[in-house]
Amino acid sequence: MELASEALTFVCPRCHSTVAARFYGPCDTCRVHLRATLGGEAREIEVAEYEPKMNVTPNAVALKDD
Repeated sequence: MELASEALTFVCPRCHSTVAARFYGPCDTCRVHLRATLGGEAREIEVAEYEPKMNVTPNAVALKDD
């Protein structure tokens, strides 16, 4: 896999200024502004343990006592 090492010249999709960067996306100024306004603190979310549903019910023959 080849990493991008050369700077690309493109227009910032957010503020429409000309930018030279390794990857396409918001310019550094827009990125800082987005992190300040939209970024939040990381938090840990507790997820309930997975319990598979019982979709199949046993039939009468399987339950019949001999």
